[in-house]
Formats: sequence, C-alpha cells, structure tokens
Amino acid sequence: MLKPSKAEIKILCALADGSTLKSQRYLDGTKIYQLHSLAGQVEPVQKRLVEALLRRGYIISNQKFPAATYSLTEPGREMAAHSNQVPHSM
Repeated sequence: MLKPSKAEIKILCALADGSTLKSQRYLDGTKIYQLHSLAGQVEPVQKRLVEALLRRGYIISNQKFPAATYSLTEPGREMAAHSNQVPHSM
C-alpha cells in the first residue's frame, strides 16, 4: 500500500483528534469537502485528497445526500496513530 502524503496524514490525524470531514453537494453538481475542527474552524480539503484516502481504505463515507460525513477505518486509525507524533502541514 502506498504511503499517504503529508496532506493526507494531516487529515487522518485531524479525524483521529475529533475533527469531522464532510462533503456537500449542491444542486448544480458542485461538491465541496471541508474539515470541521472541534474548535469550530472549517478548512477546505482538496477532492483529490479525499479520493485518495477513500481509495486506500483509510476513510469511509456514510453516503448521505446532499451532505456526507467521512469516518476513519481501522487502517486509517492505525496510520494516524503512527503518524501523530510528527507535525504536519497541508
């Protein structure tokens, strides 16, 4: 399995620390991804990062429309725990 990028690891660690990754689809077909911290901060996330984490099996989606929430899988939790000791930046 390919090792996640620094940006992907940052997302995994944020999820492990309690942040929520959500996507929102609009009527015009636009879809945005955002990471919501426990402190209320919202950070945009690139689609390619979410797709890579899904493809690698680190996160799963609840498949809701128009707003979906993504959760860590066991491999995602393990990767976050392994990587959480190093500071990350997107």
